[in-house]
Order: sequence, then structure tokens, then C-alpha cells
Amino acid sequence: MSDDHTETPYLALLARGAPAAEYERPVLRARADGAPPDRLAALDRAKHMALRVRAELDDRRRREAELSALFATAHDLAGLRDLDAVLQAIVQRARSLLGTDVAYLTLHDTAAGDTYMRVTDGSVSARFQQLRLGMGEGLGGLVAQTARPYVTDDYFDDPRFQHTRTIDSGVRDEGLVAILGVPLRLGSRVIGVLFAADRRARAFQRGQTALLASFAAHAAVAIDTANLLAETRSALAGLEAANEIIRDRSAVIERASDVHDRLTALVLRGGDVHDVAAAVAESLGAQVTFVEAGQCPAAAVDSSRAVRYGDGWYAAVSAGGELLGALALSGHPALDPVDQRTLERAAMVTSLLQLASRQAGEAEQRVRGDLLDDLLDAPGRDPRLLRERAARLRADLDTPHVVLAARVAEGAAVPAPGPEEGFPSADHRQRLWSAASHLAATRHGLAAARDGGTVLLLPHDGRHSASEEARRAARQLGTAVSAGVTVGASAPVPAPAADPGAVAAAYAEARRCLDVLHVLGRDGEGAAADDFGFVGLLLAEAGDGAGSGDRIGRFVTRTIGPVVEYDARRGTALVPTLDAYFAGGMSPVRTKDALHVHVNTVAQRLDRVGRLLGPDWQTPSRALEIQLALRLHRLATPAPEHRGHDGASPARDRPRPE
Repeated sequence: MSDDHTETPYLALLARGAPAAEYERPVLRARADGAPPDRLAALDRAKHMALRVRAELDDRRRREAELSALFATAHDLAGLRDLDAVLQAIVQRARSLLGTDVAYLTLHDTAAGDTYMRVTDGSVSARFQQLRLGMGEGLGGLVAQTARPYVTDDYFDDPRFQHTRTIDSGVRDEGLVAILGVPLRLGSRVIGVLFAADRRARAFQRGQTALLASFAAHAAVAIDTANLLAETRSALAGLEAANEIIRDRSAVIERASDVHDRLTALVLRGGDVHDVAAAVAESLGAQVTFVEAGQCPAAAVDSSRAVRYGDGWYAAVSAGGELLGALALSGHPALDPVDQRTLERAAMVTSLLQLASRQAGEAEQRVRGDLLDDLLDAPGRDPRLLRERAARLRADLDTPHVVLAARVAEGAAVPAPGPEEGFPSADHRQRLWSAASHLAATRHGLAAARDGGTVLLLPHDGRHSASEEARRAARQLGTAVSAGVTVGASAPVPAPAADPGAVAAAYAEARRCLDVLHVLGRDGEGAAADDFGFVGLLLAEAGDGAGSGDRIGRFVTRTIGPVVEYDARRGTALVPTLDAYFAGGMSPVRTKDALHVHVNTVAQRLDRVGRLLGPDWQTPSRALEIQLALRLHRLATPAPEHRGHDGASPARDRPRPE
């Protein structure tokens, strides 16, 4: 039966969103009907593929739900009327999206010097709902004191927190075990803490921390906006004489609310960070640009507030404590507080867009890696399905491609005790994976992490050789990683989709080139098999054992070491003369023509070689060893940029007569 009939029941299950348990039924039904083994194997493969698709769809639905909730919260803030209702909605959404039993929010009491419970959702204990936490007491007190997120898998067994009888009794009365808390910040001040908690042990992920931090930022904005509105109402009631000023302030607040509505609508219709900058620039009558994290002045973004720096203003774009960039405003030297908050809210919306873009990019990287893994590990894949998956990634697997194997050079290793010593650090490997994924995406290729490095499948248009592709990739990846990256390239694969098995063979060839470069001590460079010829096969085999580079070096030294040393000491050209001599069929006449010297000079040099290597150096067995050593010496020695006719470098003394 065809693969289409095999996949039909799983497509139906995916279409109606069936639970994971139902995906086993087609296999069980076929086994009960006595289906042949190949039919059962095909069904099993289809089941696993369908479960992966289902998991990916669930993950996307979860991310869409998170973004929708954040956008809905932003919309609530734009039309803020009831602070309690907005805070309650934030707590409810945080609990729902994180899937916790309880979510709650505490605020700082300036007069009492502690924090008190403001809003709860899912709580059943009256004692817990009335708790007050002093600075540094419990998890919440530590978050408020340090202004940093804290998480615990088991609160009562965690010694990092100052446990008090009152707090522990309330937490125990509520039955909480795992707790995550993030600060509510206004500038450098912590005004409260937002919590998500479970009544069982649980490990919160970094993405969940970032999501809760985004809700906390919204809650802080809601409180700040409510305070501004309260101040405005108080001013209207108590300062009748300043009615004109109050009207102006109200207009500014309405303008800020209008800007926030515009930003929310912009995000919902798929705008990007540059659209946000343009909208804020139009509202404030100034120039606003997005600045990457690496280009932000440190003093200008060390705060969640808009900061005056030089002739402009900066508002940090961050999520979960990670700096993603900043909005830079120029041409408007005097910003009133509400305009500053407008810039800050625009930065918050920008952080949501950056997070969404990052998650989408990471998902695409995973899909590209999965497709390349299938090409390498499952050569029997249906070519039609491979083409369809590649087309969704804007990759054409019916055109020639080259396989590149890349690895961070061992010279970039971070020494560490234990079994990891001498290997590239996890940070270097992660940077290499990110850089390779970006390179693959920009060139409509594929990339996957593999064997301690990365493998890339890139289109090959024939304008560059495989060697040039390897060298170019080594430069680009090395720049991105800020360390040496060694790259081995395969011969081009004509059509990967039509012959997936050729991709695995090409990867093996690329890895052999990688090993040869390492054996030759050329880490951080790029090369293909054509660069090494038959020597590459020998070195690839020799490279299987530890210390192979030392063994090859000893062979070269033992065979032609006296000649190499003589050239280095005297500035002569005996090694180039030997190369030309063997290339010319051991003919002195052809050697002198190749070097553009007199035949007597060739004779003198060969005589010197005989005295250095022994009288039997031209016997067949010795000559073969010498030619192999010359080739290894040439491969392991970087070629100089310019050579004279006789092979000597013009930057050094001319060869002395023999």
C-alpha cells in the first residue's frame, strides 16, 4: 500500500486535533488485521511523524496564546479604567498560560516597609491571602530586595530564602511547593512581585520566566498609569487655578493612550520593530530608531525607564533580564514624563515583537535541522515529501548542493578541568550552531548540529569551487563565532532530493577533509578533498588515532628534515628544487627550466641534497618516501603570497650558491 494510504488516518487525527493516545490505534488495528511487517513499519513511521507535527502545532498554538494574551493585556492598558480589573486579568492570564495552580501579585507598602498581597487567583487559604512579607523574607521578599527573578522547585527545602513562621504557615496552608517570582519594576524601584506557583514540585523553564516578566512589566505599567490618572484627578480637584495646565496634561495622557492603541493595532496586523519606531516618531515629532544590543551605550540602557544620554533619549528593549536592543530618540531634547512613558511602552511592545521573531526563527532552525538530519540518517525517504518540506523552507533540493562540515578549532577551547578539557566550550558550539543556521537561512540551505560541530547543505551554483566554498564559510563562521572555525567540503551533490544517500556520503567526505586539516595543524581553515589528492586519503586514515599529527611531523622530519633545516638556516632553496626535480621526472634539464636557473646550479643543489640525505636518496623506495614527505610538508606549510622564479621568497635573502 502506498505511503499516502499509510498517512491518511494520521492526517485525519491531526485535522480533528485528536489526543496523542489515539495515534496508536491505526497501528494496533493493522496488527490485529494481520498486516505485513512493511505495512506496520510504514504506519509506525507515519505515527511518529504525525506526533512530531502535532507537538509542533501544539507549541505554535501555545506561543500564539501567549502573544494573544500579552496583546490583550496591552489593549487593556490602553483603555485603563479599573486598576483592580486589569491586575486581576494579568494574574488570571499568567496562571492560565503557565498552567499553575495559583498566581498572585504583591505590592510594596512604603509606610510599613514590607509587601502585601494585592491580587490572587486560584488561592483557597484566607491566611495566605492576608500575608505580608518583609524585605528579604521568603522568596517574594528576596525578589523585592534584589530586584531579580527567583524560582524554587521545592520552597520548604530551599535554604536560599529566609523562612519565617508566619510566611511558611501561610504557604503551607495554601499547599504551595514550586514558586516562581519576578519583580515589578518602575525604573530602579521595585514596587511589587508577580508570582506563579504549583502545589507540586515543578521546574519552571526560562521561557516561562520571560513570559511572567512580560506580564509583570504590564502590571507595573498599569499601576504607574493608574497613579498618573490618580494624580491628574487630584490635580483637577485641588487646583482649579491650574485648569489649563491640567487640560494640557490630560491631552498628553490621551495622546499616550492613542499611541498605545496604535502600537497594539500595529502589532496585531503583523508590523515590525521599524514600524513601531515610525509610529512613535510621528507621535512625538522626533526621530526614533531601533539600536541593536551590541551598539547600545551601557549607561543609556541600565534602567527600565527612558534615559537621557547625550543629545537624545534611550529606552531599553529587554525581556526576562536580557537586553535585546533599545529605542533611540533624537531631535526632541525635552520629553515630559508622559512622553517618556510613551517611549518606554513602545520599547515594551518592541520587546514582544523581538521575542516573537526569535521564537519563529528558532522554530525554523529546528525544522531545517530536522530535514537535514533525515537526509543524513534516512536515505530511503520519499523524495516527494523531501521536496515538499524543502519548498516550505524556500530550499530547492533538485539543484546541486555542497556539504560542509564545520567545527570550532581546538585553539578556541576554554580550558576546563575534567573530561571537557581541550574541547571547544559549549558557548562556542552554540555560537557556531547559531551562525551556521543563519548562513543556511540566508542562502536557502539547511544546517544541523552534529558530531560536536555543525553540518551545512548549501546550494552550489558552480561559480565557486568546493574549496572556495569551504574557505568562505570558514571566514564567515569564524567572524560570527569570534574564534577559528575549521571547514571541510565535499564534492557537489547533483540533486539531494533524488539521491538522499549521496548526502550522507558527502558528509563523510567533508568530515575526512576536516580531520585532514586538523592532522596538518591547519585548524581554522577551509578545504575540500581536491586540495589534498591521494595524500588526503592517507591522512584521513592516520587521523583516526591520537597524536597522528605528531607522527606525520616525525615522518617529515626523519625523511627530509636535514634539507628543510638547511634551507631555514642558510636561506637556500633545496626543498623547491626537490619539488621541481621530481615533478620533471628527475631530469636536471627540466628542473632548471622550471626554476629558471643554470643547470650547474641544479647539479650543485642536488649534490648538496645527496650529502644531506645520503647517497641512496634517489633509489625508488627512498624517492617515494621523499616525494610523500615533500607533499606533506607543502600541505602543512601555509603558502607565501609571492615566490621568485626559483621558489625562494623575495622577502628573504636570495639562495646562496651551492
